[in-house]
Order: sequence, then structure tokens, then C-alpha cells
Amino acid sequence: MSDLGVLEQRIDELIEVVRTLSTENRALRAQRQSLTAERARLLERNERASSQVDSMIGRLKALEEAS
Repeated sequence: MSDLGVLEQRIDELIEVVRTLSTENRALRAQRQSLTAERARLLERNERASSQVDSMIGRLKALEEAS
């Protein structure tokens, strides 16, 4: 195989690697976006739960003081 043929084959291989990495990159970006949204939902849920627990503790203390 000539030097030109070897170079052409190597370029084709590199093009395929670029395509594969590009596809993988898109998938990872989509996954990151999904995980970021899920994290935001979980943080909000955690904040609501924490607020509810604080509220319950306050009510229990008030009931205890009223007794």
C-alpha cells in the first residue's frame, strides 16, 4: 500500500473516531442535563421535607409547652 493509501486509511479511521466521540459527547451532555434537572428536583424536595420537619417540631414543642 502506498503512503497515500496509508494516509487515506488513517484519515478515514480518525473521521470514524470523531463521529463516535461526537455521538458519545451528545449523549453525555443530554445525560448531564437530565441529572442536573433531577438534582434540582431532589434539592427542592429535600428543602420541602426539611421545612415540614421543622414545622412539626415547632408544633410538638408548642403542644409540650401547653401541657
